Amino acid sequence: MAGRRPGEAQSCLDVGTGSGILAIAAAKFGYAQVDAFDIDPQSIRVARANARRNRVSARVRFRRMDLARLPSRGAQKYSLVCANLVSNLLLDERGRILARLRPDGVLVVAGILKGEFAHVRRAFAAAGLRLIASRTENEWRSGAFTWR
Repeated sequence: MAGRRPGEAQSCLDVGTGSGILAIAAAKFGYAQVDAFDIDPQSIRVARANARRNRVSARVRFRRMDLARLPSRGAQKYSLVCANLVSNLLLDERGRILARLRPDGVLVVAGILKGEFAHVRRAFAAAGLRLIASRTENEWRSGAFTWR
């Protein structure tokens, strides 16, 4: 999992957690703090149930929250931020997402249509990030970014 440095306490934020799979994986990989949120209450119920099944519910905090309502300043910083969101939401809320990324952190974005990825990449590059990895599967593309 990107951003994990053995021997260091690392934190993870899963934006748009859905089933909770990324937050659960972060907890299993040893991230000391794992926070996750989604706007959909059903997603939060499913994510909590999945965390219980995977025996990590005590290590992951799931909350129902709207990304568009998060403050863009004074936010807690994370070493890894995962955002599996459609491209227009990633672009519209780029500032709120980046406000949560530590200076040495990694941002992983997913759920982006192949044809929209170049636009997302340019927008995050304009904000000071550089693409360090990318993967395409069928019509979807994901990417990992870090500060320059």
